[in-house]
This record gives sequence, C-alpha cells and structure tokens, in this order.
Amino acid sequence: MTPNFKIDHANCADCPIRHRAVCAHCEVDELEELEGIKYYRSFEAGQTIIWSGDQMNFVGSVVSGIASLTQTMEDGRTQMVGLLLPSDFVGRPGRDSAPYDVLATTDLVMCCFRKKPFEELMNKTPHIAHRLLQMTLDELDAAREWMLVLGRKTAREKIASLLSIIARRDASVGPKTSTEPIVFDLPLTREAMADYLGLTLETVSRQISALKKDKVIELEGKRHVTIPDMGRLMDEAGDDSDGGFLV
Repeated sequence: MTPNFKIDHANCADCPIRHRAVCAHCEVDELEELEGIKYYRSFEAGQTIIWSGDQMNFVGSVVSGIASLTQTMEDGRTQMVGLLLPSDFVGRPGRDSAPYDVLATTDLVMCCFRKKPFEELMNKTPHIAHRLLQMTLDELDAAREWMLVLGRKTAREKIASLLSIIARRDASVGPKTSTEPIVFDLPLTREAMADYLGLTLETVSRQISALKKDKVIELEGKRHVTIPDMGRLMDEAGDDSDGGFLV
C-alpha cells in the first residue's frame, strides 16, 4: 500500500515515538541500517492492516493512531482482545503469519521494516533484540493486568482504567509536568469501548457521564477529554500511584 498522506516523521531523529519504540536504544550506525529497510504505511480508520492467518512480510511500530487486535471465533463472533497504541510493535520475528486481525481504529501511520532484513539485523544487534524482549514482557504484563480489569473491576473502574491507559500513553509522546492536565481525543467510539470492556453501550455512556459529573474528567463533545488530576483518575481506576498498567 502506498501512503495516502504526507509522512511528517521520515527522519528517525524527529520521530515522536523514538524513545519508546523498538529502536529506542540504537546507536547511529544501527539507525542507519534500519533506515535502509524501513518504509511508512498509512491506513484509514476502519481499514484492515492484516488478517489473522495472513503471511506477514513486514514488522513495525505504530507511529500515530490506534489499532485493535480482534479474534474471530468459529461461529463468526468477534472479540477485541487488545489495543495497539503509538510505539507498540506489530508482528513477531520468526513467526510467518498473523495471530489476530489488526484493524485501524483511527487513521494510522506505521513505520514498517521488511521482515527478513529486520530479523537479520536483530540477530546481530543486541540493542534491538533486548528492546523487543522488554516490549514483549511489558505486553504480557499488560495482558495479565487487563484480565483483572475485565474479571474483577466495576464498570466505573473499567472506564477509568481504559482512560488512564490512553491518557498516560498520550502523555508519554511529549514532555509534560506531573501537575499539568492531560488532554487528548478519545480514539475509540463508545461502541468500541463497550466491546473491549465487556459492557453495554448504555453502561459506558452512563459511567463516562458520571466521571464528568464528579469532575474526574472534563469532556468537550464526545471525544475531547481533559484529565485535570491524573492521580484522582488512577484512584478511580483502582490502581496504585505508580501507574498500575504497563503501557
């Protein structure tokens, strides 16, 4: 696929996810090697990035936007099983096919690497292999924490948990002080939130309205969210002060 809009982060040094991506610890010469095998792809909201079972000839990182991981059961029912946020890695070296459907939830840009050359570079570059291991372990921890959200938390705690994950990842892209409000556009529709959290649409809307009424969040329209006090949102999520989820 040819990108359908201008890429603003073609230079690795200017990349907004550089400090969190798989290339975070690369030296200059290693970045130059990555430059030689990378390309950008853009996807519109609702577009499928990869179907489960398809051969993957690339791996890469989400630069901007959000994607969802979806699994389809034998009877055709689908379940959203994860989210890919900026800096998250798509694909697995050594694995030929995709285990999940990956769908662009919003307009999305990916920094992709040709799979075979990336595997070769990873095998000879400890920085990349070690960083990918760190990211994989973080993903595993986040999945275990999400089991707690879905299995034990109240509806209000589930909504607060999801908002805190998105807010903290958004804040990580640019420097902010700990006391500065976090402002972001919610990338998921309320229907998608309901699907992901195992709640009804009515429950999601009711709990968001309750958080707004209690001044835990400020909401402009349906998507523009301000978190005045991140600590209070974390309390509502039932997470401890160190951030709870690994994101």
